[in-house]
Amino acid sequence: MTATLKPGAISLFESVIMGLAGSAPGFSIATTAAVLLSAAGVVSVNALLIFAVPMIGIAVAYKGLNKKLPRAGAAYDWTTEFFGKFLGFFSGWALLIATLVFIVSGSLTVGGNLMNILDPALSSNLIATTGLGALMYLLIGLVLIAGISLTSKVQVVMTSVELLILAVVAIAAFVHAATHGAVQAPSLAWLGVGYAPGTFAATALVVVFFYWGWDVTSNLGEETSEQPPNSAGNGGFYSVFVTIGIFVSFLVAAMVLFSMKDAEGFNVNIVYNIAQQAGLGDTGAKIASFAVVLSGIATLETSMLQFSRTLFSMGRDRAMPTSMGHVDARTRTPVRTMIVLIVLGLGMIFASSFFPSVSNIISTSVAAVAIQVCYYYGLAGLVCAWSYKETYKENVGTFILYAVYPFLSAAALIILGLYAITTYNLLTQCIGIGGLLIGIVFFRPKGWGVPLVAAPA
Repeated sequence: MTATLKPGAISLFESVIMGLAGSAPGFSIATTAAVLLSAAGVVSVNALLIFAVPMIGIAVAYKGLNKKLPRAGAAYDWTTEFFGKFLGFFSGWALLIATLVFIVSGSLTVGGNLMNILDPALSSNLIATTGLGALMYLLIGLVLIAGISLTSKVQVVMTSVELLILAVVAIAAFVHAATHGAVQAPSLAWLGVGYAPGTFAATALVVVFFYWGWDVTSNLGEETSEQPPNSAGNGGFYSVFVTIGIFVSFLVAAMVLFSMKDAEGFNVNIVYNIAQQAGLGDTGAKIASFAVVLSGIATLETSMLQFSRTLFSMGRDRAMPTSMGHVDARTRTPVRTMIVLIVLGLGMIFASSFFPSVSNIISTSVAAVAIQVCYYYGLAGLVCAWSYKETYKENVGTFILYAVYPFLSAAALIILGLYAITTYNLLTQCIGIGGLLIGIVFFRPKGWGVPLVAAPA
């Protein structure tokens, strides 16, 4: 065993692909577009664009921090470095919990969409989709254990095919609307801010979930090539803008092809429905579902990468059991953290089979995960602002970009997360807050000591 990851294994292009895969355009649209339309109605496009502003601010923060400290733990490492062990630990813990919660909804969505291709009659069967989703989750874990080089190549292929299919579906949707008439004509009202009372927090958290995941590029910072410099930071930053374009395109496509009432009802895979309505037929719709499956697999993969690298970094610092701070000498992969994740994930996926429906699991998971993300993204933004606070003496532009903008973005996300907690039901609050509080059991301030190996400077 060793404690050093494989340096230079990922290029800038692969980093951008990882960021796109982490945000999972196909998966996010399929699972949460209907939820967003239900919460925000005709101003859903506005919500995507408005809440993209703080998300870009956090991407700037990750870019700036990765330039200074490329670490496998990313937000965990940075928060620990500047704000101390307590906040650092819970930044890492929030990501671990968010990943575990997401694994359930992600695996069920992959299982459901794959079943929709294989046997549509079983696509709403929770037991069948759970079993298939668990199998796909296990296979993804085995690929990750094989090493980052193979993982990256698989990711490039899957995400490229996904994006190509999504592009064809989106173009077909707009062509169909232009030639056959739009059910809802595009309107400037879509860019308005007329949120219904009580829907603002729900809308905001759905959008946070939409964008979440691109930060995997920073968790792979120790394994990303430095040619050109700061490839990991730039990879995540560039990917955010691509995902914004894809999300807005499909939301508009859904709104021009369907009435609002119909669009809100497609809460399992709206991409399938868009492809069918756009005239691509059953075959085209199944190919669109295949893109969602690829996207789900890709984002499960990146989520598992984030979990394994964060837990590895915490083990390396002795903030978690030191056995987690080792990587396999042959594959240069933190195999032990992957085994822990596979076991925990399969257990949670099995437990989810006792829930009443897939849609209930997904809606609860989206809200709970978004609360966790607001917390650790917000901390990263504050860390960046703090670390660049003196730059105004040398360059005002740098100060505004890396201190002011991340600070405002972090403040917006933290306030949003705190407000949202007061608006959600008991189950969502238990998962969102309880998941964080459980970390108190594992926090061992006296257990921290000399790292197993020094992290990269």
